[in-house]
Amino acid sequence: MFSGIVEEAADVISVQQDKGNMHITMRCSFVDELKIDQSVSHNGVCLTVVKIENGTYTVTAIKETLERSNLGLLKVGDKVNLERSMLMNGRLDGHIVQGHVDQTATCTEVTEADGSWYYTFGYQLNQEMAKQGYVTVEKGSVCVNGVSLTVVNSQDNSFQVAIIPYTHDFTNFGQIVKGTVVNLEFDIIGKYISKMMQFK
Repeated sequence: MFSGIVEEAADVISVQQDKGNMHITMRCSFVDELKIDQSVSHNGVCLTVVKIENGTYTVTAIKETLERSNLGLLKVGDKVNLERSMLMNGRLDGHIVQGHVDQTATCTEVTEADGSWYYTFGYQLNQEMAKQGYVTVEKGSVCVNGVSLTVVNSQDNSFQVAIIPYTHDFTNFGQIVKGTVVNLEFDIIGKYISKMMQFK
């Protein structure tokens, strides 16, 4: 379980393909605090640490994860948003994030607005999935590349988010441009409510 508050945008050191899987090696400031089998969110995808050595750690993304997320597009030198799992004795600063990416979206516009930025994302709308809560709502929560954000200008298959300078500079939002593919996780509470409404 995560909160969508990114700890660090870390560097990809190595990407290796192995059959249908991808092994991603990262370097981050808290690598010495990690342990094997620990869950870490990578651009919003919960992955398990499988190796730690020489100041780096490695995780493995399987075929299902690569098909549903943007991790298959990673290359050496890319920045990835990292968050360790949430401690249950602290404040929930973002929203409840599972680390289970629902689908990808594509940035269609970036607009600067007096020191902040508006990012517009478009995604493929599936009517059946939308009935189950795989949509955004105005002023609701959405997780983009592991970042907990508030939705503005929610449409059927697109939405905007406003990014403050801190988020722009300390996550990989600073590298997102028109055409960039990002990971989306829709709000789990909305999914549960939508599912329960089907049994009324």
